[in-house]
Amino acid sequence: MVEKKLEPFALTPDLADSPLDAVVRAGFALSWGRARDLVKRGKVAIDGKTCTEPVRYVRMGSTVTIDLAARNTRTIASDLPEGALVHIDPHVVVVEKPAGISTVPFDPEGMGASIAKRSRPGQEITLDERVRAVLARREKSSTRPGSVPPSLGIVHRLDKETSGLLVFTRTWAAKKSLTDAFRAHTVHRRYLAIVHGDCKAQTIKTHFIEDRGDGLRGSIEHRGGRKKAIGSERSQVAVTNVEVVERLHTKAYGDCTLLACQLETGRTHQIRIHLSEAGYPVVGERVYIRSYRGTVVNAPRLMLHAAELGFVHPATNSEMIWKSPLPQDMEEVLTSLRDP
Repeated sequence: MVEKKLEPFALTPDLADSPLDAVVRAGFALSWGRARDLVKRGKVAIDGKTCTEPVRYVRMGSTVTIDLAARNTRTIASDLPEGALVHIDPHVVVVEKPAGISTVPFDPEGMGASIAKRSRPGQEITLDERVRAVLARREKSSTRPGSVPPSLGIVHRLDKETSGLLVFTRTWAAKKSLTDAFRAHTVHRRYLAIVHGDCKAQTIKTHFIEDRGDGLRGSIEHRGGRKKAIGSERSQVAVTNVEVVERLHTKAYGDCTLLACQLETGRTHQIRIHLSEAGYPVVGERVYIRSYRGTVVNAPRLMLHAAELGFVHPATNSEMIWKSPLPQDMEEVLTSLRDP
């Protein structure tokens, strides 16, 4: 229990430049879940300053402390960084999603729900709830008797560890329009990814199935045995265009590559699966990396960022595009990989 180890923890060389949740876990002998929860609730400080970002790097010489009596700083609205809502109008909201936040609560019905569900007590506060809280504050709807937070439509998602641009809809008409655009593959989506290995520019086209033979979602072309659907098995075509942005090499990890990936289809975990099956798993990958035999780069999370999002506005028919720079944690990993 944390209560037994509340003394300040001075960073040791083996934990230098590690994410805060990893430092708290090792320094105070906690589980990953407990460490991240304490950080997010404002119970952890670096050199006396509270930090609520689990992926924040901690430098050598820093002192990490835990104060269980510290005020719980985790609130719905304040958990979104300033400027996270990059576009707001009566029809759509474009958000720059931080890493470490789920888009919506787990929904066993999948993408069929038109309105994001509320998380239950004890569950994490998801992106859609944070956005609705911010909208309510801005529009002062929360001060009207009997008012409810604005509803949001879900048309696509980003993985919990993926950062970057995402759109919610605010009307049924906007949801139908953008859902159709996603299905027709006319929405522009460009991702930046740091991967293991010296990857080449290429277009990857495979057919996804729920189980490629090792218990993981993946391509039928990469499973052992028959390369075609069997019986009632269903497959979905997946197409990813890969462009090289920067080649990287270090003595410690060998070759790595900064890639730009443009989606022609939007399958679950598409970029992660395609790059892993091609032999270049995303740095920070913890699922689709079983077959990789190279040296694994240490990273605080999945190094994948939704850098560009563009679509025809559902109400004005204007072509709109937004761009997002690499977040600090990815820049720090890139910097470390540029060192000889």
